[in-house]
Amino acid sequence: MQTYKILVPDAHLRDLAIESAVSGDRFEYLIYDETDPSAIPERHWRECDGILVWHRMRIAPQTVALLDNCKLIVRVGVGFDNVDVDACRKAGIAVSNVPNYGTTEVADHAIAMLLYLTRGLGTYEKRLKADPVKGFVAEGAPVVRRLRGLTFGAIGLGRIGTAIARRAAAFDMKIAYYDPYLPEGHELGIGFERKQTLEELVSTSDIVSLHVPLSAETRSMINDTLLAQFRDNAVFINIARGGLVDIDALYRALQSGRLAAAGLDVLPVEPPSPSPALLEAWRNDEAWIAGRFIVSPHAAFYSEAGYVDMRTFSAEIMLDFLLRNKVRNNVNPGWEQYNH
Repeated sequence: MQTYKILVPDAHLRDLAIESAVSGDRFEYLIYDETDPSAIPERHWRECDGILVWHRMRIAPQTVALLDNCKLIVRVGVGFDNVDVDACRKAGIAVSNVPNYGTTEVADHAIAMLLYLTRGLGTYEKRLKADPVKGFVAEGAPVVRRLRGLTFGAIGLGRIGTAIARRAAAFDMKIAYYDPYLPEGHELGIGFERKQTLEELVSTSDIVSLHVPLSAETRSMINDTLLAQFRDNAVFINIARGGLVDIDALYRALQSGRLAAAGLDVLPVEPPSPSPALLEAWRNDEAWIAGRFIVSPHAAFYSEAGYVDMRTFSAEIMLDFLLRNKVRNNVNPGWEQYNH
């Protein structure tokens, strides 16, 4: 019985108990907690049959060139921008992600951020902590508003975008979306209003929520130019990828009052070092940003159940490929033609 060597380059203090329960004795795991490929012995890159990679390690072309024996890279998560899928394709290596583990958690997180901002929870908590008597007042929170009747604009309407839009609709918001990759007539099936341009969506939405992958096309798509076209006093939510947003442009839009509020689960650099001006203003409790901004540590995906699903599915995808030649959730089609 063949045993396959599976490299986990950025396990980040995780044991492999969940994955081992799936793979049994068919996989030998080579486990590291690194962010620099050179910190891992070259022989492990060259001899591994597959790689389970989280988001901390980048698989660049120089690393792909070492993968003499690797047949599949599984990104343990949804976003795969840390893996050079083109380099893998040309090397005949399949790349898969895990799109089906945390959709509901991410959607719930986005709505939680929206409610935190539009119901003034941060402001009320701070007031009551400072003075339970004088702070016992509802008025004057900066972003509080009625959600019913507002327009929720989704940029991207895939699995997560749809899940969030459904939740927003349950709060009696009108749902609009922009997604050029969905077929004509999609709006008729889902019952939401489709906008033909990104500019049209943001200029007519009270809430703008972002759900697209990070690529050369989408990097910094939320920038000064687009933010200038947002509807006055809009709220912006990003639970997708930090690189989609020019965080300094977002800082300017909030500071100027152009945007009412923003919630971020993701940042351009994670952890944020050096800390961008927006986070510094928030950390320093500057008066202008109070109650208008919330950030979480790339945690929207997380729940104990979702975490188990993600790791279980990752190991199952690897097992199906190496033992049964079954390809699941492939994100770099065309790799087969280069496979020798």
